[in-house]
Amino acid sequence: MASANTAWSEDNFSCSICLDVFNHTVTTPCGHNFCRTCVTKYWDEQVKYKCPVCDKLFDTRPDLQVNTLLSERVNRFGTSVRVKEQPCVEPTEVLCDFCTGTQLKAVKSCLVCLISYCQTHLEPHQRVAGLKKHRLVEPMDRLEERMCKKHDRLLELFCQNDQVCVCQFCTEGDHRSHPVVPLKEEYEVKAAQLGKIEAEVLLMVEERQKMIQEIKDTVKRSKADADREIADSVQVLTGLMRCLEKCQDDLNQMVKERLKSTEKKAEEFIKELEQEIEDLTNRSSEVKLLSGNKDHLYFLQTFRSLKKPAPTRDWTTVEVRPPSYVGTLRRSLDQLEETLNMEMKKLRDAELKKVQQYEVDVTLDPDTDHPSLILSEDGKQVHHGGVWKELPDNPKRFTKKFYVLTRQSFTSGRFYFEVQVRDKTIWRLGVARESIDRKGQIRVTPATGYWVITFNDDVLGFNEVPAVRLPLRAELQKVGVFVDYDEGLVFFYDVEARVHIYSVTGCSFTEPLYPFLGPGRYNYEGNNSAPLIISPVKQTRTFV
Repeated sequence: MASANTAWSEDNFSCSICLDVFNHTVTTPCGHNFCRTCVTKYWDEQVKYKCPVCDKLFDTRPDLQVNTLLSERVNRFGTSVRVKEQPCVEPTEVLCDFCTGTQLKAVKSCLVCLISYCQTHLEPHQRVAGLKKHRLVEPMDRLEERMCKKHDRLLELFCQNDQVCVCQFCTEGDHRSHPVVPLKEEYEVKAAQLGKIEAEVLLMVEERQKMIQEIKDTVKRSKADADREIADSVQVLTGLMRCLEKCQDDLNQMVKERLKSTEKKAEEFIKELEQEIEDLTNRSSEVKLLSGNKDHLYFLQTFRSLKKPAPTRDWTTVEVRPPSYVGTLRRSLDQLEETLNMEMKKLRDAELKKVQQYEVDVTLDPDTDHPSLILSEDGKQVHHGGVWKELPDNPKRFTKKFYVLTRQSFTSGRFYFEVQVRDKTIWRLGVARESIDRKGQIRVTPATGYWVITFNDDVLGFNEVPAVRLPLRAELQKVGVFVDYDEGLVFFYDVEARVHIYSVTGCSFTEPLYPFLGPGRYNYEGNNSAPLIISPVKQTRTFV
């Protein structure tokens, strides 16, 4: 069965007003089809609304309906017509410049005429004597661009000195003695270079896309960290507010209970006093009544029957004192302080656990240690040996101070390491930048590239000008060092006590940073002989 497209002729798809293929086909109530623009314009110019084909009159301007089926057929018809009108030529083929209408495929191009010819229009060049002298080549497009402007010859060569396309005559003139190669040869070289450039560009694009993803991931992690930090702080501060509220409630309750007890005791005394007053008032009335009677017999007989007075309290020893609130607030605050200390222990433990996540594995560099220092084979321990060793003197080695750096350095991000300092009386510990002086009498301060704490004769301090003396709660066993390179932070921790020792903020790091250890001099009385030991992080229990 023939398809609908082949069964219909071009007339079936033409508007009777513009005689062209339908555009936005609509149908009138009488069943005729038009372009929407055509019939709308037609009715705009008419006094009465009638069909342009059958002249059927309409009382009101008709509501035009889109003819969906016909519109689809028109679209298919238009596509098929356009396809039929296209010449059957491959995209890379050259067309004949002489053909009118449908251009045929060119078989030759003339470098004199600068025109490409199909087989039919090439015939004069094969027959006419004058045209036979023209130089014919394989078909080329844009012939004028392929000709040397100076010599009117084909650009067939490439000058490698000037990086331009030249003709044969150019090599005998301006480009004499210049290295030239055929275009195809240079094309293959440049194409290979272009392929390499393309690969490099694609790699650069991939690297930047990866960087974008990393930045997005960082922002996502930062948001998660911020949300978690806010949630944690809300939880902790809410807990503290509850503690404060409970402290206030307990204090209020205790004060109110003391006041209530005092009020109750006072009420009991008042009630007892009022009863005694009533009894005494009654007795006073009886006495007063009897004392006014002059009948001796009645007086004496009645006097014997007077009630004995009820026993009364010795009120001289009774006293109602206001309750004392001395120490009440202090005791409440002491209890609050105990609660806060427990919360602070939890916070310190949580903080240390956070920084311990950035643990790095570092080993001591034997090319930097002072000749009197002894390093362990695994590069994790160092102590003063008491003897100067003959070692190669290199720019990296300390020669005046008993210091050593690690092999590893850091130029971004965060890192954390722990060093055991147990049983030592002197030591230094921290980080140092790469350009520090290693040969002279070094002054260890941030200004000279050192961020270091020092322990000497039970005194702990941060090396600054002037030095910052730090509180020493107990004997230090292990010290943790945390660095945020990008934020310019250096934190020191007492690992065993889970206590923050000291913070350095606002640092500007522009060079590689190295973990720094100074075990101090060994004296011959046996003091300070213990090593500094870079220890793996050991997670300890969380305070609850």
